[in-house]
Amino acid sequence: MTATDINLGPLTAAGTKESIMRVFVTGAAGWIGSAVVAELLAAGHEVTGLARSDASAEAITAAGATALRGSLDDLEGLRAAAEASEGVVHLGFKHDFSDMAGAGRTERAVIETFGAALEGTDRPLLFASGVAMLAPGRVVTENDANPTSGPDAPRGGAENLAFSYAERGIRPVSLRFSPTVHGEGDHGFMAVVAGIARQKGVAAFIGDGSNRWPAVHRSDAARLVHLALEKAPAGSAVHAVGEEGIAARDISAAIAEQLGIEAVSIAPDAAAEHFGWMSHFWGVDMPASSKLTRELLDWAPTGPTLLDDLAAGHYTR
Repeated sequence: MTATDINLGPLTAAGTKESIMRVFVTGAAGWIGSAVVAELLAAGHEVTGLARSDASAEAITAAGATALRGSLDDLEGLRAAAEASEGVVHLGFKHDFSDMAGAGRTERAVIETFGAALEGTDRPLLFASGVAMLAPGRVVTENDANPTSGPDAPRGGAENLAFSYAERGIRPVSLRFSPTVHGEGDHGFMAVVAGIARQKGVAAFIGDGSNRWPAVHRSDAARLVHLALEKAPAGSAVHAVGEEGIAARDISAAIAEQLGIEAVSIAPDAAAEHFGWMSHFWGVDMPASSKLTRELLDWAPTGPTLLDDLAAGHYTR
């Protein structure tokens, strides 16, 4: 894609330039991104979404946004799109577990590209991050700094890199999502856990299952992104956390009830065999708070809880 491919269109009569923004969104056709696009459009913002495929472009267009064909590897195109926007919401990521180091390098390059495009404009640069694994064993807050930085860090150390641009006339905001952004159609971690339960014939938790798993409904996460785009100050981390931590044993019990199987404990030394790669996450205690985010943005989650969605059969049908 090139600068000539970009046409974000004029501002609508729904608001003024101060209230309505032209927003460029990566990951616009994804699970979270598609909800964010709908939320921003409903608020009157003009949205252009990055589309990696014809199917993604069609979905973005059908939602009422402008589709821009390209990828996270097309740094020149990303820069042109950011320069043509009044704000960037970066939700795309290469979820390639076979080359996470490469995915991290791509993420870092994308943040550097957006930083160069927006420098000196005071425009917002929102980017996806997470609360998982920031401080296992205790409640993570918005004031907890990300301990990773540098090109070899997870996600390329993108959070700390992006925050460094606050001194260069940009408004970087970290969107720290819960490990589970749940709802009907979710294919993330909860779907994996439910799939393993179906395959193994038992809904397992590790040890006593007291480790906690934070979660947020997809609709609440999208509303948080919208509020952060308009309100969050430079260098802030906001937590998309609707529930601080649901015990793994309670999640397993809910899955077991839906599937008509037993919820059982798996010894930690047998977890890898039972869960595969998911064992690296499923047994970790990683609660997270969103108290400061709620106060900062006047955000209050209203969607169903994770156990509500499990009881509705969204992960077991």
